[in-house]
Amino acid sequence: MNFTGWSIIIYQSSIMKKRHEQKLIILSIGLLIAFSIPISLLFNSSREVFGYPIILVYIFAVWMISIIISFAIVKKHDE
Repeated sequence: MNFTGWSIIIYQSSIMKKRHEQKLIILSIGLLIAFSIPISLLFNSSREVFGYPIILVYIFAVWMISIIISFAIVKKHDE
């Protein structure tokens, strides 16, 4: 049996376009900056949002936004 045809199809479908890869790399660098200690400490205060410390709201908001952005990038890759 010849499976080389299947491996080429699987390989070609797993290749992401360069611009999508670049967007994910930029997102990763942005997350490294957003979660760095100096930036995170800007939100370390005694203030609260809906009863939660503002640093927790910041961390989960950045995390949720990054998930939505990466989902959009990968979804465009599948199209």
